[in-house]
Amino acid sequence: MAIIYRCQIELHDSLYYASREIGRLYETEPIIHNYALCYALGLVDSQIYSTIVAEEHSYRYFCPEQVPKYEEHLTPLNQQGIYVTPARSLNHSSVLNTWKYANNNYHVEMEKTQKNIPSFGRAKEIAPESLFEFFVISQKGLKLPKWIRLGKWMSKAEVTVEQLPKHKISEGIFICTHPLNPLDVMFTNQVISYDVVNMPPVSLIQNVQMQGQYYQFDGIQNLKIPVRIEYRFRN
Repeated sequence: MAIIYRCQIELHDSLYYASREIGRLYETEPIIHNYALCYALGLVDSQIYSTIVAEEHSYRYFCPEQVPKYEEHLTPLNQQGIYVTPARSLNHSSVLNTWKYANNNYHVEMEKTQKNIPSFGRAKEIAPESLFEFFVISQKGLKLPKWIRLGKWMSKAEVTVEQLPKHKISEGIFICTHPLNPLDVMFTNQVISYDVVNMPPVSLIQNVQMQGQYYQFDGIQNLKIPVRIEYRFRN
């Protein structure tokens, strides 16, 4: 029987990644992609979780090229029956930071420029003390880290983990209020309606109405998580 953990993330630094670019504004969506969480939790290419990947795709020590290899890295999690959902915001606020820089060309012949205008932009980041929630589904017990790093700035965050009570599996039309990766559920459930959250590399969906099997938990209302959910990478 699957073990399901409810996890919360509390930010201790501001969190930044460019989920939306509007001119010179780089905005961070208050949702954390499940791919990012897998890496942050140390689940990828891990001896502890038995998710070692082939040597040519190794992630533990050195990445020879900055090319995402999600399929090669996350497929071993499917083989171990480990799945992490995206994280939604329970409580968050944003901060707006302005950055600027000028071009400094060293060790080359300096040419007189017509203008001296620094490049600049603004980054909308998620503020410290913001709180996120996600779920981990596993076929065996896991010990997840208490501290992780997230985003472009490798921001420090604290993870608290609670194992959910015994669940039962029901079937029918239901609403999942937590964000989902559509590739991971669309082949095992009939997705009826949803709201799209535009995020690379795969846009997420939320407020999803679907038909299929789902987990229900004693004493926890309105929490329904799809059954047979796993990482998929092709439509």
